[in-house]
Amino acid sequence: MDIMEYLGSGNILGQDIWNNKYRYNNEEFDEWVERVSGGNKKVAELIISKKFLFAGRILTNRGLFKFGKKITYSNCYVVTPPEDNIESIFDTAKSLARTYSYGGGCGVDIGKLRPKGALVHNAAENTSGSVSFMDLYSAVTELIGQNGRRGALMISIPCTHPDLESFIEIKSDLTKVTKANISIRITNAFMEAVKEHAPFMLTFQVEDTGEVIEKEVNAYEIFCRISEMNWDYAEPGMLFWDRIESWNLLSNTREFQYAGTNPCAEEPLPAGGSCLLGAINLSAYVAIKENTKVFDHENFTKDVRTCVTALNEVLDEGLPLHPLKEQRDSVRDWRQIGLGVLGIADLLIKLGIRYGSDESIELCDKIAKEMINNAIYQSAKLAKENGPFPKCNIEEIMETPFFKANTEEEVAAFVKEAGGLFNSQLLTIAPTGTLSTMLGISGGIEPIFSNSYTRKTESLHGEDVFYKIYTPIVQEYMNENGITDEKDLPDFFVTAQSLPYTERIKMQAVWQNHIDASISSTVNVPKEFTKEEVQALYFMAWQYGLKGITIFRDGCKRLGILTTSEEKTSQNLERGHIVKVSDACIGKRRTLRTGCGTLHCEAFFDPFTGKFMEIFLSKGSKGGCNSFMVGLSRMISLAARGGIELEDIVDQLESTLVCSSYAVRTATKRDTSPGSSCPMSIGKALTQMYEEMQSELHLKYHGVNKMGFDGETAQLKKDHNTYDKADGANVVNPCPICGLELTFEGGCNTCKSCGYSKCE
Repeated sequence: MDIMEYLGSGNILGQDIWNNKYRYNNEEFDEWVERVSGGNKKVAELIISKKFLFAGRILTNRGLFKFGKKITYSNCYVVTPPEDNIESIFDTAKSLARTYSYGGGCGVDIGKLRPKGALVHNAAENTSGSVSFMDLYSAVTELIGQNGRRGALMISIPCTHPDLESFIEIKSDLTKVTKANISIRITNAFMEAVKEHAPFMLTFQVEDTGEVIEKEVNAYEIFCRISEMNWDYAEPGMLFWDRIESWNLLSNTREFQYAGTNPCAEEPLPAGGSCLLGAINLSAYVAIKENTKVFDHENFTKDVRTCVTALNEVLDEGLPLHPLKEQRDSVRDWRQIGLGVLGIADLLIKLGIRYGSDESIELCDKIAKEMINNAIYQSAKLAKENGPFPKCNIEEIMETPFFKANTEEEVAAFVKEAGGLFNSQLLTIAPTGTLSTMLGISGGIEPIFSNSYTRKTESLHGEDVFYKIYTPIVQEYMNENGITDEKDLPDFFVTAQSLPYTERIKMQAVWQNHIDASISSTVNVPKEFTKEEVQALYFMAWQYGLKGITIFRDGCKRLGILTTSEEKTSQNLERGHIVKVSDACIGKRRTLRTGCGTLHCEAFFDPFTGKFMEIFLSKGSKGGCNSFMVGLSRMISLAARGGIELEDIVDQLESTLVCSSYAVRTATKRDTSPGSSCPMSIGKALTQMYEEMQSELHLKYHGVNKMGFDGETAQLKKDHNTYDKADGANVVNPCPICGLELTFEGGCNTCKSCGYSKCE
């Protein structure tokens, strides 16, 4: 099997994601499966059948230690919260930097840092407060690269901290803490005070001075301000901390304490804890029984057990690869894994069930119960064979409310017989943004974001060509049922913005009942959604037992996230802004014959839009001044990266005077490349390569590609000004790679056009 057969010949985007993100050193698909599965044939079968995939770090990095690469398999960590002194604050920054350098994201809680105005015994006399150090941690996140991307960071603070109001407001300044998500650890006491419109005390005791800082606030007014910030900026998120601490397998374990959450908040973790993730594709478990499509419960439960084993194999293999000793110790002692799901929306569509309906809630409740029981059973089986995780206290675990509510009698009996569990944490639901885009299915527990998306190529004269791409499950249904207009789809096709938020919360709640970690999740709401409705949404989330939730309102002020607003916004770069060229660019080469000899011209283009990005020029054995060619190539590249259109660059190159050497050779040998000087020849070669690139992209996304297979189903729109809400001309918050809209799903930015993801 090759990647085209695996993902489908028409899934060009998925193939590009695999090639650019997960493939190592031109390995074949079968070699990749062997590397990623670690030789486990059952796991390899699940990957090949698209029933299971590890998270991105494992798909990319597993086995690379054999080549001397120091790269972690874990997506994220929680670092030890900084203590209330300057040394610890900067030690935390060092821990963040080291973790990012190994490819992991981080969560850090700043609740131990004294609030603004507190006394300090140094030259400052008074501290600038906990919030002032958020920019330090954000800057570290921005500085440390991870193979073309930046690390991910979550900063949290307790709702009892006197700096709470400053924390809430910080993201209203779009220049502050730009490289971190932020969340507040909300307690039940705070929410009860909100319900009663009662006063709430913010308090902090400084250990080294004994100073007690207190501030009384109105809980309802604070809650309203948090909701208003979410309405406008989609942050800070709310972590319902009492639910996090009480609804898991370690809630009775006195030695255990959560220190924070990972960047997308699906994994509450202790200090040094890591999240090792994988997801089962529920849409792959549709079977035909008596001419009716049903969910294949039997194979699903069997595969859950295989996946638990698979994640434990990765955990053991990757134990030496964690960046810090505290991380290696924590993973060894507690052995957290995070098995999740994706493709729920696709599953429901295949079964003809409306997402959010009572029928969908009932089915997901059954699936989630089966998932947790089989995960617990397999963890107990591994404990029986290998011994429980080192910190395991079986009596404390079996007495937790979560274990009692979720474990069937025969499974509980087996856990007791086995003497414990192999893992302290088993299930989570992560965003799965890139994985789901690669497979062409819905991510996490999200509804489908939209029935269709826009992709584009660019023409030399600035007339962008847009393609309407239907979401794969939508296209599949339309093909099977002879539907040509998405308006004719049945009512069980609901999208993220058309789904009532109450149904969205109920869906998350039924999964959270059976998930011992947490769920990364976003409720997408329309522009007209009011601040009062945001308050109602968060209050309902708390009442229904969610551990956390994120909202995104179409048209809010936060940048870098999808909006379907019809307001037209220029995509031009700001003056003086130079974009970075991705390593994924496609190169084309020409050898030019000039008046002085030969000139080698290499041009690089964006793989998704075909936009010209960079050029390298060098002379042959005989040719002109090499330093001149290098300088010219740098200036052309700078112009392209600064947003100057190729047409204008070529116009300048072709405005140069005739070169006498070029003219003589043209007259005598007649073997020169088109043009009358080196710059003019370069301009003509660039135009030719650009048009060739655009032609290839057109074939790739429309009609038949060069391999002879049908390309993605697409509807060409030349008159892009008539395109409606998905119009590429109306992009407000563009993807940094291809310039089209980003979706915000599961707390993660993902581009459905080029596969870019901030989270993976």
